[in-house]
Formats: sequence, structure tokens, C-alpha cells
Amino acid sequence: MMRIALELSQNNPTYEVMASKFFEHFLAISKAIRNISEEEIDLWDPIDEFYYDALRLPDGQPSVLLKVRSLVSLMPLMAVEVLTPQLISKLPDFTRRLEWVLKNRPDLARMISRWHEPGKSENRMLALVRIHRMKCTLKRMLDETEFLSEYGIRSLSKYHLDHPYVYGLNGMAYTVKYTPGESDSSFFGGNSNWRGPIWFPVNYLLIESLLKFYEYYGDDFTIEYPTGSGIELNLKQIAGKLSNGLIRIFQLDEKGERPCMGRNPKFQRDPHFKDHILFYEYFHGETGAGLGASHQTGWTGLIADLIDKYNPCV
Repeated sequence: MMRIALELSQNNPTYEVMASKFFEHFLAISKAIRNISEEEIDLWDPIDEFYYDALRLPDGQPSVLLKVRSLVSLMPLMAVEVLTPQLISKLPDFTRRLEWVLKNRPDLARMISRWHEPGKSENRMLALVRIHRMKCTLKRMLDETEFLSEYGIRSLSKYHLDHPYVYGLNGMAYTVKYTPGESDSSFFGGNSNWRGPIWFPVNYLLIESLLKFYEYYGDDFTIEYPTGSGIELNLKQIAGKLSNGLIRIFQLDEKGERPCMGRNPKFQRDPHFKDHILFYEYFHGETGAGLGASHQTGWTGLIADLIDKYNPCV
């Protein structure tokens, strides 16, 4: 949103003020991630080298990190924006505000990665995640035993299949376990499940973020894909691989079937149905089968943009 406001502000100064407000929100979120209440709890666990949620308890009890490996842990990657020298030169007021904050609020400036260090094509980057944390987060995200599936990024790490997370409170045990398909719980409406399936909107935002990091780091920054394979790819190539995984959900496989249609023979074989693709709400973390609502064009329709933009990135 900040970048959109900046681009619009070249013709309308009002948007430059809006961009500054988005920047302030970015800083506030950055501070919140590193300072929960007065306790100064960092959501980054230096031992696991991963982000976690924190549970704030009443009566002055210390907050605790909930060590669930979920999409929540990957979302800090999305807090990134890259500005070109050309754009910066046309926005002196925004640049002046940004520089003032970075100079006069060192407590906030230390949370911003790489602004003063020009990257590829002299681009400047505003990012929540510094390079070490980014590498550690991507290492888990691109691990096939954790988040990476054949069809995209899972909403919960597969690690929790054999290692469910259990938290005890007031004599009750609360469990989070990897469930790649429909929910096995009656909570949240019964069929809504963020504990393993593939969700399009978050996958799309992760791909967009990788491409923004690539705008700054370029071809020199590479990371293993998949983790442990020994194959190093740049972030644009990885964005392409993830995009192709999502696209594969809808493509015909070697059996002439589409993963999104699941095991439904009518949808897979009947000439009146097989080419009328449905936009499911989310997709099975192992098979790519469509789940939930079958008309979720509001976000699963993003597949059209992925095909248009990123499918060539292999």
C-alpha cells in the first residue's frame, strides 16, 4: 500500500502524506513485534531462529511464546518495500520525513533493514526482517518437511504432524496439529482450517515479497530450494517455483487429472464438468485437492495473475 501511495503521489501530493502514514504504521508494527507491552519480549526466538506468537497473560504474569510454526511466523517477510532512486528523487517530502525518523528515533531506526545501503540498481529497501532472520525463516518455509508442499506453502508446518504443539492453561490442554485437509475440529465453523492446507492469498503475498527482496538483492543472493537439496536459486527463481506449484493445482497431471478436482470422478472425467475449473477456498496440503467453498474467486482468482506474471520464472 505504501508503494502504491508513493507512485500515485507523483501526480497528487495527498498520496505522499498517505505514504508517510503507512511508513509510520510499518514502524509501529516493527516496534510491537520486538516489544510486547512493557516486557520487551521479542517475537523472534533466538534459539529456534523463528518468529512466534506471544500470549499475554493477566495478573502480571510474564508473556509466553507459543511455539507453533504457522503462517504467522512467515508474515514478517511480507513487511518489505523497495524504492527506486527515480521514485525517491520525485518525493522529497516523503524522503525528508523518513530521514527525520531514522535520525531522531534510533529506537525505530534500528528496526529497519538496509535503508542506507543501496542494493541492486541503487534501490533502497525498507524491511522488517534483516538478512539473517530472512535466511532462517526461508530455510523453514522452503523445507518440504515443514511448509513447502508440491502445491505451495502450507498454513502450518508439517513438523506438527508428528510433533503436535500442546499448551496447558488452567488445567486444560490446547493442541495444534498439522491437518492438511478439512478441519478435524468443530471450532471456527467446522470446515474452516488454517492448520495445514494451502491458502492462495497468503501464498500470493509471500511470492510478491520474495520478488521485492529480489529487487534489492538481485542475483547475488541465493538460498537452497528446497532446503537440504544443495540447489541454490535466487529469490526470483524461487518465486517462480512457488508460483508454478500453485498453478499446478489447476493443471492436468500425467494422469490427465487436475489436483484441484480431488477424487471426484465426475469433475475429473465427465466432459461436461472436467474443464470447468472451480475456485476453491483452500487446497489440501498434500494432494492439492480443492476444499471449503468452491466459488472463492475473491482470492483464488489470483491464479490468473500468477499465470500472467510468474509462470515463466522456472
